[in-house]
Amino acid sequence: MSASTGGGGREFDVVVIGGGAVGENAADYAVRSGLSAAIVESELLGGECSYWACMPSKALLRTGHAAAALRRLPGTTAEYDPAAVLARRDTFAHDWDDASQVSWAEDAGITVLRGHARITGERTVALGDETLTARHAVVVCTGSVAVTPPVPGLDTVRHWTSREATSAREIPPRLGVLGGGVVGCELAQAFGRLGSKVVLVQQAQVLLESMEPFAGERVDAALRAEGVDVRLGSSLDSVAGSGGAIVLSVGGEEITVDELLVATGRRPNTADVGVETVGLEAGKPLVADDSGLVEGVDGHWLYAAGDVTGRAPLTHQGKYAARIAGAAIAARAAGSQVDDIPWSEFTATADHVAVPQVVFTDPEVAFVGKTEVQAREAGLDVRVVDIPIAVGGSALQADGYDGAARIVVDETRGVLLGVTFVGQDVAELIHAATVAIVGEVPMHRLWHAVPAYPTMSEVWLRLLEAYRS
Repeated sequence: MSASTGGGGREFDVVVIGGGAVGENAADYAVRSGLSAAIVESELLGGECSYWACMPSKALLRTGHAAAALRRLPGTTAEYDPAAVLARRDTFAHDWDDASQVSWAEDAGITVLRGHARITGERTVALGDETLTARHAVVVCTGSVAVTPPVPGLDTVRHWTSREATSAREIPPRLGVLGGGVVGCELAQAFGRLGSKVVLVQQAQVLLESMEPFAGERVDAALRAEGVDVRLGSSLDSVAGSGGAIVLSVGGEEITVDELLVATGRRPNTADVGVETVGLEAGKPLVADDSGLVEGVDGHWLYAAGDVTGRAPLTHQGKYAARIAGAAIAARAAGSQVDDIPWSEFTATADHVAVPQVVFTDPEVAFVGKTEVQAREAGLDVRVVDIPIAVGGSALQADGYDGAARIVVDETRGVLLGVTFVGQDVAELIHAATVAIVGEVPMHRLWHAVPAYPTMSEVWLRLLEAYRS
């Protein structure tokens, strides 16, 4: 179907609000099915992941990780220029120019519109003075925004969110980091390795508190070994400016930094999308079913995917949900029945059982599924197996390789519930675990999945041996 121009506006089969990676996937899958689609983006097409999150942050980390890995091999040294790291980061962010992404979208048959879009009623979206009408669906993919805690004085001094940190033009001599989650840990290490003196303040007693405890403990030890001043069980009591610097009050102690990164979480970005015009509450997550349909709105026309739903705030999960939503919209537009059947092409159910995530620190943390605590709280019959990652592949990877692996097994069904790896270069191991959990592969069948020698994947053999013993 094609777009058309009506009285005072344009019509499309699908209007997507938000042109990040999630919105791009929703529009792309709708167009692939023969529908017309427009993306409305107020900033850069490609969104947070491309310019201020996934790609630039990993570019900031990669050189330091590679150099550290090289130093773990005998007879080798590695030095690097922080300016070159920033320059390489700029290439991944395309110098904050989205021309290539716009070209991709237009070549894919997607109409790209610029500006701030707001829902104004059923299937209608305001874009400036123009009204866009969606014949079949409006899809909200506006992502999330950083949360700023109510710390006295914080609103009176400049501070970074992840955006300012990942796009920084210079390395601050002294950096304060508030928050010990994924963003806080990754960027504390990135800037520490680039030359900043870093202090990290975390209110909880462990870093990465939503993961297996040994993951946070190992990352904590690594950060401390590199000179990061990690303050666990501490709160930022107040903040004040001082001659261009920033003074942090932490447990009665004053710490002076040049920049402060606030990494205390994110919330769905629905405050100014117009959802209140269709009976929803602005600022709250858009609760969506597994096909992406937003609950509480009649007519089967409002969809949402990605961080804005609050389901699984990760780029890969959002893109997956968007692909499902695009396919479901096209099927409903063609008059087909979209049944709520687990694992069908129209239901995004992966986040119910197997959400993979990697924390790109050194050591890396790669995990998927349930932690031990989550599995026990769910009332499952759980067995946990812990082993060091000590195999031929890891020995070749680095002298003195130090890693850990855990599997959480549902003993009643004989299948994996969760897997966590911590160590250098473990990120590429996690997809095998994801496949095993999603496929509900029985433990006795995994025994016959023979890992190649000598690779890191040998850890699977050792885990299964420990489980069978």
